[in-house]
Amino acid sequence: MAAPAVERRTIDVIPDEERHGSPRNQFTLWFGANMQITAIVDGALAVVFGADALWAIPALLIGNVAGGTVMALHSAQGPRLGLPQMISSRAQFGVFGAVLPLVLVVLMYLGFAATGSVLAGQAVGQILHVPATFGILVFGVLTAVVAVTGYRLIHAMGRVATVVGVIGLGYLGVALLLKYDISQFVGRKPFDVVTFLLAVSLGAGWQLTFGPYVADYSRYLPRDTPERATFWATFLGSVIGSQWAMTLGALIAAVSGKAFVADQVGFVGELAGPAVVALLIYIVIVVGKLTVNCLNAYGGFMCVLTTVTAFTGRSRISPVARALYIVTFTAVSVAIAVLASADFLDNFKNFVLVLLTVFTPWSAVNLIDYYLISRERVDVPALYDPDGRYGRWNAAALTCYVVGVVVQIPFMAQKLYTGPVTELLGGADISWIVGLSVTAALYYPWARRTSRPPAEMIYPA
Repeated sequence: MAAPAVERRTIDVIPDEERHGSPRNQFTLWFGANMQITAIVDGALAVVFGADALWAIPALLIGNVAGGTVMALHSAQGPRLGLPQMISSRAQFGVFGAVLPLVLVVLMYLGFAATGSVLAGQAVGQILHVPATFGILVFGVLTAVVAVTGYRLIHAMGRVATVVGVIGLGYLGVALLLKYDISQFVGRKPFDVVTFLLAVSLGAGWQLTFGPYVADYSRYLPRDTPERATFWATFLGSVIGSQWAMTLGALIAAVSGKAFVADQVGFVGELAGPAVVALLIYIVIVVGKLTVNCLNAYGGFMCVLTTVTAFTGRSRISPVARALYIVTFTAVSVAIAVLASADFLDNFKNFVLVLLTVFTPWSAVNLIDYYLISRERVDVPALYDPDGRYGRWNAAALTCYVVGVVVQIPFMAQKLYTGPVTELLGGADISWIVGLSVTAALYYPWARRTSRPPAEMIYPA
């Protein structure tokens, strides 16, 4: 098989003659991207912070299904638009206005890339018998190489990660059942609504944070690809993969006590058993993390470029500039990983929940506009023109977005701040539900009165 060519496209529309692939590629990409150590940690958090695994696992499933539905609706936009996800936000927020959510998305990618690099660096360190810091640097180089090569290689990594993840996480599940009597660690605590809702939020937050870049990886599909096929392939791959990993994480946290909290990668290696098998599990961790970290670097580059070109008016850059963007982004994430690897579990939980606060309003605006207001009709050339149909700023979308974020504050349960309504609810965090609902209810009637969607889809000449 020939080595994949380095990708040339960035935020420009993918021409029909360059479209390829099928929806099943979305399944393997998102299944493989979720069958990895950080998803295991995310599932473990629900138990670490108080839930019984018996209740945490179905709560995580509810969150994954709810968030996965929203995420897959974003993915279904890719084949029709042929664009990265966040460039299409200009249709709602305006060419300049879209910079607000874009900056937050870039911070999200940096955060996930950095936290993922911490765990992957530990695994690389175990494989090479080097300090974890050096392992982070090695992992950063691997991430940059794959992300610079681009779309085809990223999808190939997804297929590899799917096979490796099934074997590796399947083995860990069997090892867990053989080593521990699970029944002795599950069902020991009564149902608690606060920790149940925390687990729902962790599952939903995990899925919703894929939304701002999921269409980046479906935009090369042929334009006539059925939206339903793209939706279901993405939804099933992401939800099944994440729920598998999170269920394993919840059970590991239940049986391990403080051992998993102290050293997540080390505990998984010990669970694997003999040194040779543990080595293979560390390789599984690296492959899974490499897949999702490439999504973060690639998507982060797209968002940085979308932000810059809002003011330059360009839609293409040279291959060298493209590579420099990606390498710089990866270098920054590696630096963060090296400097901020302490207190990983607590920081990661708060990071995910904060992201949930700022991205549910964006999803509400984007999906309502695309499916209910514009009805899948977008003036693509106008996305690059501040003086075009979508203008520089869209007051309706920006106002609703800000209100959607602010309205969640009384319902938040964060390390640094707990809202008054949350205290009345006993600590249950339902801020993301409030943000999604209020934003949708406010934006839909406002956009119906003010938006000017084209009569039909308009592509570049």
